[in-house]
Amino acid sequence: MDMDVVLLSRWQFAITCMFHFIFVPLTLGLSVLVAWMETKYVRTGDEMWLRMTKFWGKLFLINFALGVVTGITMEFQFGMNWAEYSSYVGDIFGAPLAIEATVTFFLESVFIGLWIFGWDKVSKKTHAVTIWLVALGTNLSALWILIANGWMQNPVGYVIRNGRAEMIDFVAVITNKYAIIKFFHQITSGYTVAAFFVMGIAAWHLLRNQHVEFFKRSFRTAASFGLAALIVVLITGDFHAVEIAEVQPSKFAAMEAVWETQKAAPMNLLLFPDEANERNRIEALAIPGMLSLMAFHDVNGVVKGLKDFPPDERPPVWPVFISFRLMVGLGTLFVVLAIVGVWLARKDQLQRYPLFLKIMVLAIPLPYLVNQFGWIVAELGRQPWLVYGVFKTADGASKAVSAGQVVGSLIGFTLLYGFLGVVDIYLLIKNAKKGPEAPALSK
Repeated sequence: MDMDVVLLSRWQFAITCMFHFIFVPLTLGLSVLVAWMETKYVRTGDEMWLRMTKFWGKLFLINFALGVVTGITMEFQFGMNWAEYSSYVGDIFGAPLAIEATVTFFLESVFIGLWIFGWDKVSKKTHAVTIWLVALGTNLSALWILIANGWMQNPVGYVIRNGRAEMIDFVAVITNKYAIIKFFHQITSGYTVAAFFVMGIAAWHLLRNQHVEFFKRSFRTAASFGLAALIVVLITGDFHAVEIAEVQPSKFAAMEAVWETQKAAPMNLLLFPDEANERNRIEALAIPGMLSLMAFHDVNGVVKGLKDFPPDERPPVWPVFISFRLMVGLGTLFVVLAIVGVWLARKDQLQRYPLFLKIMVLAIPLPYLVNQFGWIVAELGRQPWLVYGVFKTADGASKAVSAGQVVGSLIGFTLLYGFLGVVDIYLLIKNAKKGPEAPALSK
């Protein structure tokens, strides 16, 4: 297999996947927030909740449309660029993706149509149910995709037969601990993106003293939602670290730049890896036993070092190491901002602190970046394996595809996605700045 084809195919899938994942987290979270707002309207009859539903719902629909368009191309790449991989694991990997496409995407598509065109055509309660079903479909879609990805990270319920992986236990695949933890960690990360998206736009309008009561309520709702989501992110993040240390020790070692296997391994707050010489140039501010505690919930746990793995079976250390630290550091910042936001919103003090509001506007893109950092850790940290410990990335690319064909499609996808990205950002900014519709006049 020409390594150029493998490398180019990896770049193509990475670009399309990371671009698609700009839209997914906001869809996950904003669908739930909009459903909650409409439910509040149905229960209270307060027109403010209806205006909030329609305003944030419009932004949700713009984001949803771009997410669908960019997601469709990804599945084609399994057959086009990664035919050897698809042939090897299709019996297992294809099942959850087929369920996602035929069941959950169908659920999303049908009920989002009813929600868009059902205003004043069905009862208020029925209309609210449709957006909850959209939110359910969106989150279940993530579940099935993450079950597929979780199997790549921690393969279970299969045997190698006739030169390919075949499923022998569907229940084991769908209850894979790695996938379940990853699902809850990911959807709550998406909820965080949506919360900061809403808080940031609300802060922008509050700084300009526009639609004050509308955006105060929007900010308060999103801040509480975001703080609750972040608590779950922290808890599932801890569980996820333990699971990674157990089933993907090479990834865990790269995340923490651990070269030598250690018992009661310390956590160094200041590290500078030297990958070429298989050591760390700087190791400082160590917390004794903390890394073992994080990895195994046991201060005396043994953390396996990178030197225990053959050089060709180690993930690239620097991008995994840096991405993990940026993810954790920014996640901690989000918790602080969410706590401050909840406090100020409940005390009705938001406009007294314009600096905080400016920070929240600037913070809008940060949760998007954190989600990308998380996927860099997950996917680069799994290398050189497509299926961890079973099937290598270099063996998965299509044999019938040339480097020139991949370059051509890579350029095409990049230009197309770049255009779609510009359109999406333009539409979101335009509609976010416009603000909500004026209140309905009393009859």
